[in-house]
Amino acid sequence: MALNGTNLAASTSYQQPSTPDTFEGDILDANGLSDADADLVTLQSELPFVDDGQVHFGDVVSRVVQACYAEVTELAETLPGMSDSGRKRKLADFVVAWKKQVVKLYAVAKWSRDADIVQKCMNITAFLMSQSRQFEDVIHGLTYAKESLDPARLRNHDLLTSLDVLTTGSYRRLPTDIKKYIVPPPPLTDEEIAQTLTDVESLIRHRLRIVDIVPIEMSKYRIADGRVFFTVPQLFEVSVSLLGGAKHDAWFFVNVEFLFHVGGDHTGMQEFPRKPVGILKHHFAQEADRLLAYYTPTRPEELQQLPSGLEVPLKKQLPAGMINAPLIRLYNFLQMMSLTYQLEILWFQAERLRSLGWADFLKVEMSADRKTLKVSYWIRQPPINPPAASRFRLPLAGGTLSIALLTSTQPQRSPKSRVLAELQERSKIASADQKPSDTVEGAQWKVQWEPVSGALGVKIRPDDAVLHNHELTIDAGDLDLEHLLRKVIEKHIAGIFNVFLLQLQHGSAFSLPNAVAVVREDGAIALRAHLCADELVIVTIDPRTGRLSLRDTGDLGAAGRGPRFLAITEKLNENPGMLLDALVRLRMNTIIELAEQKANYLGLQTYRNRNFSRDEFAKLGPHARSLLYIQLSPFPNHYLMLVVTDQDFRYALISVDVVTGSVYQSLTMEDIGWLEVERICGHGKEDITEAHLGKRKRDADVVIGPGETSRFRLETHVLRELYAYCCARVAHTKVENQLKARSIPYKHVHPSFFMGSATVPTTLGQVHSTLSHTIPALCVQSKDILAGSPAFEAAMPNIRVIPLSWWSTSASPFAGEHPPQVITLVKLKYVQQPIGRRANAGTSIIRPSKRIVYDANEAIVCFLADQVEGCVDEFLEEWASVSKIVVIAREVARMSKEKQWQDIRLLSFDLQTVEFAYASDYTVAITCKDQLSTGGSYNLRFSRAILSPQPEESADNSQRPHNPHMDAEHFLHSLLSRGKLSQALPAFVSVLRSTVPILEVLEEIKAGTGRRAAVDGDALSKLQEVDIFPKAAGWWRILFGVESDHGLDFRLLAGGRVAILDACYPMFGRAAQPRSIPGVLDPLGLRPIPGMRGALSEAIKASRGRKRRVADIDIGAVCGVDDVRAVGRKVWEGIMQAAPHEEGIIIKDAPS
Repeated sequence: MALNGTNLAASTSYQQPSTPDTFEGDILDANGLSDADADLVTLQSELPFVDDGQVHFGDVVSRVVQACYAEVTELAETLPGMSDSGRKRKLADFVVAWKKQVVKLYAVAKWSRDADIVQKCMNITAFLMSQSRQFEDVIHGLTYAKESLDPARLRNHDLLTSLDVLTTGSYRRLPTDIKKYIVPPPPLTDEEIAQTLTDVESLIRHRLRIVDIVPIEMSKYRIADGRVFFTVPQLFEVSVSLLGGAKHDAWFFVNVEFLFHVGGDHTGMQEFPRKPVGILKHHFAQEADRLLAYYTPTRPEELQQLPSGLEVPLKKQLPAGMINAPLIRLYNFLQMMSLTYQLEILWFQAERLRSLGWADFLKVEMSADRKTLKVSYWIRQPPINPPAASRFRLPLAGGTLSIALLTSTQPQRSPKSRVLAELQERSKIASADQKPSDTVEGAQWKVQWEPVSGALGVKIRPDDAVLHNHELTIDAGDLDLEHLLRKVIEKHIAGIFNVFLLQLQHGSAFSLPNAVAVVREDGAIALRAHLCADELVIVTIDPRTGRLSLRDTGDLGAAGRGPRFLAITEKLNENPGMLLDALVRLRMNTIIELAEQKANYLGLQTYRNRNFSRDEFAKLGPHARSLLYIQLSPFPNHYLMLVVTDQDFRYALISVDVVTGSVYQSLTMEDIGWLEVERICGHGKEDITEAHLGKRKRDADVVIGPGETSRFRLETHVLRELYAYCCARVAHTKVENQLKARSIPYKHVHPSFFMGSATVPTTLGQVHSTLSHTIPALCVQSKDILAGSPAFEAAMPNIRVIPLSWWSTSASPFAGEHPPQVITLVKLKYVQQPIGRRANAGTSIIRPSKRIVYDANEAIVCFLADQVEGCVDEFLEEWASVSKIVVIAREVARMSKEKQWQDIRLLSFDLQTVEFAYASDYTVAITCKDQLSTGGSYNLRFSRAILSPQPEESADNSQRPHNPHMDAEHFLHSLLSRGKLSQALPAFVSVLRSTVPILEVLEEIKAGTGRRAAVDGDALSKLQEVDIFPKAAGWWRILFGVESDHGLDFRLLAGGRVAILDACYPMFGRAAQPRSIPGVLDPLGLRPIPGMRGALSEAIKASRGRKRRVADIDIGAVCGVDDVRAVGRKVWEGIMQAAPHEEGIIIKDAPS
């Protein structure tokens, strides 16, 4: 066991019991173990088990196998869906990868064989480290025992008292306190106490006025309660009294109070009381009493109380020619204590600032003599790896505030105080050769501020680096180091911002008055920069860290600017000198961002960059600082470009094109047109209302004038109108280019000439914008644009082309707005009233199609083109269609009068379709299509009108009657395309009218033959078929017979004649020669009709009796149109009578 109780032996060591046999022949080792009887198993069990960093080999094998199995399973699922080469490559990669893993596992298996040896080594190492730690603990215990036993001594024995008791048998030196405790003196009465205090006060008054020299600084005193109270403003108030009434009795210290007040945070100020108490007061009293009695000799009664033979140390003797001045010594001592006390308080406040978050940015140093305090602010850590050739290095500190306590032998006194001090010395010193033993010492504060040159990358002006003496003072009534430090830092910040302000004002971006100013924001100095409109940025410097920070105070501050400002702040704190460039870039980005926000609000597509070369940007002039491209949705190759200059926006309309052969699709500005906002919008820049005039931003000291807020103020409706104007200009340009491509002359017409007047249909009266007065219309002559089209003479000379819907901000129909359109107004020379279903709506405005509007009252046709591109072609195509319909309607109206065709009447007319009756209830509706692509064609829709109520028993009353001309529609198209339409139409109508009797006799044949087949009911006749179909515009054929091998033709001839012919004979060539050999069925030929000649003869005889004009020919007969119905019926009846009974006929509808 050691002296302190520590066991020197290891706790894990094994000790064999001491037996006589042990020491005979065996040698004990250092741990008391015998080599012969040591149990290795027991020793190994005492070793600590250490398994740090070790893993069971079984776990490793299990994880490898599981991973391999998982990958094999994945391969089994994915390989079937892969190609053959992919499967081979995947399997090869799998084999190579897992071969590496298996090799690693094999190596680990080899290493694991030595795991037991490694484990034992690690256990032994841990055991040895534990033994080493135990030895160190023993050493530390012994050292502690040695150090703690030294002061544990008994006090020295009282040898004198022991000798007195042994020689005399009693105490000769009994302490006075014991005597007073056992035999207390009689207490004083109140009168005696008051009298004693009065006597003491008289003695004090005498000493102060006659004997002792009082420092002029302590001339303000009062005597009360048997003591004198000296008050020194801002230093202390001390109370002293006299030990006795003798001339040389000394003063003694009673109490002191330091006259200071701690400002700011009072946390921890209990450590610095104004009135010292306890041990602190005791130290003050000891030192003050020592100084007061420094030259005072020991009184005789004190010497008598001392034991005999005791030598009293001699006090320091007053030098010759000196007069004792104890009060001066007391003043010098308390003055220095008060000032150093205040300095310690300031140091404590500085250290507390460091604990409140200033530690990394504030350095506090106190000199060895505790009389100088230095506080360095804005401390920066030196870079870990500074660049070798850095052009700019920030100082490691922003500045230093030093507070020093200076002492001197000459106190700072006013002339009056010096005179009073001299008079006091002359009155209290009897001889001129004498002088006071001590002199009053002077002490004062020296506060100095030294800003580091180049702090935050700025060298402030000399005027801003100086603080007046009244600003750098230590006020005992308000000790606040933080306030003094913030005052210095605020002065430094103001100096830095003044330099930045001067630099920004000399630049072009912030050259306007009040564009940038140094203001007080939330009680701190800040640099306020006006970016644009209502957007401001406030630049502040943190007084604690000295780091720059930017924040936005705009009314419409975007939420995404926080991270951007944070990134800018980080860059600025690395290099504060780039603040000017950062503000300029931030100003440009904010301007572009606000404009982009307005454009996005309108749904416009914006771009900040386009792939233009540097030479292209030179076209915009030297004042362009930043750009925003707004793509015109209807015209992707055109942009409304916002050019940001130093003063305001400039607007341009540009057209771009891809540079031919460029690798990166470079663009070029083909055309640039600058826009005048005031002329286009009528108001341009918004007037600043009274709400903006004199508007004060938070607590800023500078008012933002109206000139600043109006700059870069882009209102949403202004941007919308500019966008619309650009769309209108592009639409006009494209229309003009189309007219130029066709060599069609045009001229511009003021919008008031047509907008709002009667020339525009009322349905389009609301299709306009507030910018319509700035967009001219195009006027072309009808003889130029309509040359070569039918009925071009129907149009008035002036035709107006007006773009519409260019004010919409979206070209997508899903946005609820129409893309830009073009309307072409054509006024007809004569008024054609609409007829039909659309005309009965109760209004004169009809819209037969989506692209055509017709005003019958004004005879104005409006053609709407949904696309600007190709609008002229679309108009010409629509006009070709409309003009043909107009011609048809006009010619139909003339026919009934000029040709005396009374049954021709116009049924419907709406510029797209004209429908008229050409004979009785036979009607046709004509529409035009493909007027420009294929030269024009017509759609014919034949029907029959219900002119009068049908009898109830009529079977056809449920639906409109069928018009057989519908089957020949394909052949009738060509009749309208032969020559001029005004000439082709009468011929077309004449063919229709002439073929009506033919169709009627065919219908009778069809109906009569069908009734006969139904009555006969013969199975053979039901298997036979009859076909009636057209062969040309005036040619119909009837096929009949068992094999449809007989044919009868009805052909319209010139002069109003109709030929009824046997179809097997050619009409031109050798007569009576059939196309096929009789008796032989030819798939491409027909056989002669049996009994044809007899049927013709009977028909001719019947016609002659009724005076019909009928001519007999070899293969048939020719008759007039009016007689074809009777002749044809008679011929067919004769054919049916001559045909064998077994060849009954069943009618089948003709193919269309």
